[in-house]
Amino acid sequence: MKIVTWNINGIRTFKGGIKRALDLLDADIICVQETKVTRDLLDEGSAIVDGYNSYFSYSRGRSGYSGVATYCRDSATPLAAEEGLTGLLTNHDGAVGCYGDQTGFSSEELQLLDNEGRAMITKHRIMCQDQEEKTLTVINVYCPRADPEKPERKQFKLQFYKLLQHRAEAVLKAGSHVIVLGDVNTSHRPIDHCDPCETNEFEDNPGRKWLNEFLHNGSPEDVLDEDPKQAPELNSGRFVDTFRLFHPTRTNAFTCWSTLTGARQTNYGTRIDYIFADCKLAEEQFVATDIMPEVEGSDHCPVWGKLSCSVLPSSKPPPLCTRYLPEFVGKQQKLSRFLIKVDQKSSQPEQKSVLPGSQEDDERTENVNPSGANSVKKRLLAADSVIPKGKKTKMQSSSSKPQGNLLSFFKPKVANLKDQEKETTFTSSQSDQKAKASRDSSTVTPAAAEETERASDASSQRCTVLDADKQKNTVQPTVAQSKGASLGFWKSVLHGPPPAPSCKVHREPCVLRTVKKEGPNVGKQFFVCARPQGHASNPEARCNFFEWVEKGK
Repeated sequence: MKIVTWNINGIRTFKGGIKRALDLLDADIICVQETKVTRDLLDEGSAIVDGYNSYFSYSRGRSGYSGVATYCRDSATPLAAEEGLTGLLTNHDGAVGCYGDQTGFSSEELQLLDNEGRAMITKHRIMCQDQEEKTLTVINVYCPRADPEKPERKQFKLQFYKLLQHRAEAVLKAGSHVIVLGDVNTSHRPIDHCDPCETNEFEDNPGRKWLNEFLHNGSPEDVLDEDPKQAPELNSGRFVDTFRLFHPTRTNAFTCWSTLTGARQTNYGTRIDYIFADCKLAEEQFVATDIMPEVEGSDHCPVWGKLSCSVLPSSKPPPLCTRYLPEFVGKQQKLSRFLIKVDQKSSQPEQKSVLPGSQEDDERTENVNPSGANSVKKRLLAADSVIPKGKKTKMQSSSSKPQGNLLSFFKPKVANLKDQEKETTFTSSQSDQKAKASRDSSTVTPAAAEETERASDASSQRCTVLDADKQKNTVQPTVAQSKGASLGFWKSVLHGPPPAPSCKVHREPCVLRTVKKEGPNVGKQFFVCARPQGHASNPEARCNFFEWVEKGK
């Protein structure tokens, strides 16, 4: 059998279709982390895949955050499945069980640890080479990240590790083989880090201390003769890092890189994705384990493991399978679901208060509720229907007028006011002259009247020509002045980015960055070398050029 783990950084990573991606991975059990999908946003294309049965764990605190899923081929259908590590989310038959000692956790801690959708457990039947049927429990986890700006997240991460160890060792003690795999968010050894010298107190990191306790330090044979029901010795864990079992000295074998700095191009990363197996399973059944850095689409790469045993399918999927969800099962739902109005405002504050804080400062939120756009349109249509007919027609007639210049909202047009005053004065004087001529024509002869009319027409034509010449002389400088003023105005408002300097080492234009971390420099801009991040000894990597952008530029 073959098993794969991959942090996909969002279910939308499978742009070409989930089935195609799963088929390319070519595994019996595929565990993915950071799906960033919640229960209400899970679509049928992600949940129901032909040839597979899937099991999802969702974040109950916020949308577009965390989440794990396990896809099993129909030929590897599990006999039990369970969400979470505590057992608090289990409300059905077919659970895995074996929860271990939870007395060291409060009820509130247990609820918070399982509230972010970080664990999915499936239990399978396997046939070993000696034709003996055994059980294998696969624990798919996405361990929290310790945010240095949030001390409570460091404690949260350590508590999650502790709970994971209790559950895995309890299942192992009950007689089942155990595989713990996923994104552990801690690099174990200096060989698993691109630059361990830059990390202060590398060995004193609490996460690495836990890994030293959880994993067996020697070879798997050292613990095969021990009784698994007894407590392990100090610093002698019950599990093995299967990658290091087959590649104990391989360097630069990383599974995660920073996408912001382009570190994947220079392989400047860490190995934080693992396949851990109990010592007996690793020694007797594992054939190979390796990473797949050639597979792109996420900031992580997949890790695969191959076992000599074969997996036996269950007759039907356990109740937690997504194909049993009401919206996908095809059964008629209760009429009350369409009549009861859900108060979303009252439920939102409860969801926000559950989590102690975000996992990352710059974590982007995906899977926004697609019904938001439709609700906006409905509100607009409702608003239009409320407007009285008279006001509506008035608005329509006013909207037919040509759109004015945007600059008119910032500066008054003095030139237009002067032209209007001239036109009004000239029109009033011309009308006075015509009125006077009409009064005089009543007392003169027809010939004299005709001569007077020709004279008035000639004088009006001369006035029109003179006024047109004056307008030509005054309009041209006014238009030029307004164009110059508007150009200067927009340059001051919409000035582009400052010119990029060249770095001192590569003599190449730098890239502009903005400080996003909270502190005195948040929002400030700076220039750094445009090359991808890498080790200081790599000439193709980014140099140490740094320059603040001056104010006003």
